[in-house]
Amino acid sequence: MFSTPIFLVYLFINLLTQCDSRHLNKHLDIDAVQREVRSYSDVANQIIDFSLNGNGKGQSYNRLANFTDKFGNRIAGSQNLENAIDYMLVEMSKDKLENVHGEVAQVPHWVRGDESAVLLLPRKKNLPMLGLGSSIATPPDGIEADVLVVKTFDELNEKASEAKGKIVVFNQDWVSYGVSVAYRSLGASRAAQNGAVASLIRSVTPLSISSPHTGWQDYQSGVPKIPTACITVEDAEMMWRMSQRGEKIRIRLKMEAQLLPSVNSRNTVAEIKGSKYPDEVVLVSGHLDSWDVGQGAMDDGGGAFISWQALSIIRQLNLRPKRTMRAVLWTAEEEGLVGSREYYEAHKSEADKFDLVLESDEGVFTPDGLTFGGSKQAGQIMKQVLELLKPINASKLSESGAGGDIGYFMDVGVPGGNLLNENQHYFYFHHTNGDTMTVQDPHVMDMCSAVWAVIAYTVADLEEMLPRNSTTLKFVPVG
Repeated sequence: MFSTPIFLVYLFINLLTQCDSRHLNKHLDIDAVQREVRSYSDVANQIIDFSLNGNGKGQSYNRLANFTDKFGNRIAGSQNLENAIDYMLVEMSKDKLENVHGEVAQVPHWVRGDESAVLLLPRKKNLPMLGLGSSIATPPDGIEADVLVVKTFDELNEKASEAKGKIVVFNQDWVSYGVSVAYRSLGASRAAQNGAVASLIRSVTPLSISSPHTGWQDYQSGVPKIPTACITVEDAEMMWRMSQRGEKIRIRLKMEAQLLPSVNSRNTVAEIKGSKYPDEVVLVSGHLDSWDVGQGAMDDGGGAFISWQALSIIRQLNLRPKRTMRAVLWTAEEEGLVGSREYYEAHKSEADKFDLVLESDEGVFTPDGLTFGGSKQAGQIMKQVLELLKPINASKLSESGAGGDIGYFMDVGVPGGNLLNENQHYFYFHHTNGDTMTVQDPHVMDMCSAVWAVIAYTVADLEEMLPRNSTTLKFVPVG
């Protein structure tokens, strides 16, 4: 317990810090700032032209292709991811970016091992499957059991007495990722609560070509852990039809999955140091890790590489903003935003100096603009910034919130945004063997790189930081 005098000292320090913050200036002339933003029209056009027609044309695509062809997929905890990070540190240094370094983050280390699922009854069929992250293994000889097929958690509850000793197959119809992913995340524990010995989840996607999708899942505290995997949409629907006809369904499942002790990885960092306010930061980001299938080109090689490219464009154009532009390529996003959480913990004392945080992790398809979260005044300024992207029709500002890896900073009031793009097909390839360079388009990557560079550079070069809402002073114990 802390004494009252220490509490008051700490509160006073926080009060002074916040009162000194230029982004809390309640008298900021928004009209003047918007006029200042408009003055960046020529610079924005220069960035766009360099990216789409100049030396930057095809650069981010070619760099990503070299990277993904060299390393392939990069699951957290693997030596391959660490080799990929080493490569990025070398390449970003060769690109003459500044303060290139890795920052240690402890990450989970889950290994898939060999796995298989075979339909035994009513006929024999190999079932394409991908074990879900953090899943336990089956016994060495596997699990052979009858199947209960349900569409929803409610249906499972209604048929709870039928689940004991069975493999539960969830055939939940696609609604949206936000809704349907609950079956991937929670299906194993919900099935185990009812006595199931394993669970198989219909892949979380609106379209399948016999392609299973993997992803992280979470065992619930106090519930037995059972093996769990995703199967294809086609096979989930087939077994649903079989069950509706009253046919007996039996499966043999084998999984060698292991959750090994956590290991050290790194967030990858590079900067262009600010000329006037170097301790203030505009951050662009994507995650460098991927699942252990495909090449991780779309999720999230594209987002990581346009974040590198945003700084590279500014460096190649010999521009230097007033405050620091920083690219952070997160590690272990797929296991639950692990790298970004550790980064925030290491830098939360500097959160007052973060002007804007940006993340791209929903593909780099044709850009429309930015999804933004922040104060009303910041939104007015960002709307003007997006106007600079009208030449490539990427000027839309959607003030419907943002998050992901940048969410930790946004939770303490830092304005943030996610790339808004035409990603209707994103979940076709998400977490599958189909996530390869074939999904990427060089011209579209150039456009997304330009969007990232224009937004980041303009905000970093404005005289004032973006205004943010005042936050309630909190007593945070030290020590």
